[in-house]
Amino acid sequence: MNTRKLMLTALLATLTAGRLVVLPDSAQARSREVYSAPFSTVAVGGYDPVAYFELGKAVPGTKAHTTLWKGAEFRFASAASLAKFSADPARYAPQFGGYCAWAVSQGYLAKGDAKHWRVVGGKLYLNYDAAVQRRWEADIPGFIAKAEKNWPRVLD
Repeated sequence: MNTRKLMLTALLATLTAGRLVVLPDSAQARSREVYSAPFSTVAVGGYDPVAYFELGKAVPGTKAHTTLWKGAEFRFASAASLAKFSADPARYAPQFGGYCAWAVSQGYLAKGDAKHWRVVGGKLYLNYDAAVQRRWEADIPGFIAKAEKNWPRVLD
């Protein structure tokens, strides 16, 4: 049982005044396909995913240039970035839904941070923080291969 399921079970136990009620796995929530912070639907921390490819850096997006994709709001620094993403979202969206690429390679989910990123083979990958990114960079091809085997099963 992953951490999210454990937290949901604990919350349910608290809400039922001490009576422990465990839901079967099929009734428990699946993680969102695209990562966003708790109580938010904004993907990539509000950063423009196209900018990583076009400018080689993390650039904040704006509310003036947004689109929805896979239930998440993507923000862009310009109308041109928005148009490029809209034409081919899979090309620009971060791999593994923007979750930490190293964590997915290990079989679990963790937030991806828009400031800890790398474009590899024409694909955008996010990592949890600088320390995790350094660990991931020790064997990028190996960790990508492991993550691809775990994705999207880790959402369950």
